[in-house]
Amino acid sequence: MGSDFAMKENYDKRMLEIAREHAGESLLLHSCCAPCSSYCLEQLAPLFRVTVFYFNPNLDTEEEYERRKAEQIRYLSETSLASFLDCDYSPERYLSAVKGLEAEKEGGARCAACFRLRLEETARRAKELGFSFFGTTLTVSPLKNAELINRTGFELAEEYGVSYLPSDFKKRGGYLRSVELSKEHRLYRQNYCGCVFSRRS
Repeated sequence: MGSDFAMKENYDKRMLEIAREHAGESLLLHSCCAPCSSYCLEQLAPLFRVTVFYFNPNLDTEEEYERRKAEQIRYLSETSLASFLDCDYSPERYLSAVKGLEAEKEGGARCAACFRLRLEETARRAKELGFSFFGTTLTVSPLKNAELINRTGFELAEEYGVSYLPSDFKKRGGYLRSVELSKEHRLYRQNYCGCVFSRRS
């Protein structure tokens, strides 16, 4: 996909249009956690061959990283909605990416750097492994800037030469549905984004 987009574009509608045109193709979907992935996979699994990519060096402790990963794996095991691709816990990558931005407010430049870090690794892996598309579950959160996330995704698509699947999963009640699915599957729902800075906010 190209990088041309409108400021007020309906990314949910665009995602569905792309899905209809490319039904059955492969998608590497970055996931921050099982709760956020639940609704996203409910929407995407019937449309693409999805692999969940768990790359979250922003998490503040290895214990939190492993807990969220275990829940993601359990959810996929229970639902069979996607396969799973893991990454090693590498907090030094996150700390390097946000160096100098530690004092930024939640949702500001530090978060933008974090989005880019995780999306860039997803794009790189998607290209390396021959996926048709890459995308992310991050847009399901009402606290995440979908415009910024999608803009970053399109920029990285051009840089790495692999198509980006835009989204705004909070549309059509997506976030509320993710809460329902989390309750149904008894998923661990964390009360902070994940980084040490969000815990302090």
